[in-house]
Amino acid sequence: MITDIKSYLNECAALIEKSLPEALPADWNIPQQLRESMLYSLQAGGKRLRPALVLAAAEAIKGQSDAVQHALPVACAIEYIHTYSLIHDDLPAMDNDDYRRGKLTNHKVFGEAMAILAGDALLTHAFHLISKAARLGGVSADVALDIVEDLAMLAGARGMVGGQAADMQGEQGTTSIEELEYIHLHKTSDLIVFSVTAGGRIGGATAEQLEALRLYGRNIGLAFQIQDDILDLIGDEKKLGKKTNSDVEQQKVTYPYLLGIEESKAQVKRLTREAKAVILEAQIAAPDKLLLISDYLVQRDY
Repeated sequence: MITDIKSYLNECAALIEKSLPEALPADWNIPQQLRESMLYSLQAGGKRLRPALVLAAAEAIKGQSDAVQHALPVACAIEYIHTYSLIHDDLPAMDNDDYRRGKLTNHKVFGEAMAILAGDALLTHAFHLISKAARLGGVSADVALDIVEDLAMLAGARGMVGGQAADMQGEQGTTSIEELEYIHLHKTSDLIVFSVTAGGRIGGATAEQLEALRLYGRNIGLAFQIQDDILDLIGDEKKLGKKTNSDVEQQKVTYPYLLGIEESKAQVKRLTREAKAVILEAQIAAPDKLLLISDYLVQRDY
């Protein structure tokens, strides 16, 4: 079954890879280097997990594959947001990384100023894509408005940006496990919460189902980030596409640093069990893909 879900995720990734450049209109008069900088990072590969979760959640709630086409613009929007966050995260003022997904980071190719502007452009274009989902049909104006509200909150100061700010302020020896959980929940989980709840909204989820999806996203998002912390220590650089032990070099606080490798692995398994349990209790039409994705994330090695 894990092989099946890996194939499904690969199919989603292929669909997203095709759609991401198409989502930036070719007839828009954009400075050429800005367009190239945006597309460089958009097309740099990656797991495409967040857009896949949008598509999987929409299909899970509606129980029909036609939900995927309706959800596709929003799936692209979250990948635009995620890509912008990676560009900015890699900057010298932040994590100062030279490589991302096995390629030179954006600022190493286009310079810091253009990298910042590319991130800004990707962020704002995401909201254009959500409005486009409503204009194309299949997503009502009210649902699109709810999705915009969620994204503004979960990607902004209350969410991902706040998590990044707290991460920058964290220090080994002073940051507690509670503070680290805040960082991971907002820096990583919030965009995953957005992905599954946006897909759920497009699929017609009830309030109870949306809450289940929120809890599912919270748990798999936290498990995902803890697994990243673990892989930074014991992962394969070729598979990861970046240097290992970067957290150690930058003296970042991580779950393995505070709890050790084995307890961190146990936390990943516990969070995954809880994520699956809440989905099973939510009376979702077709939950299998969401359940299998959570299992796959526990077993990933990149």
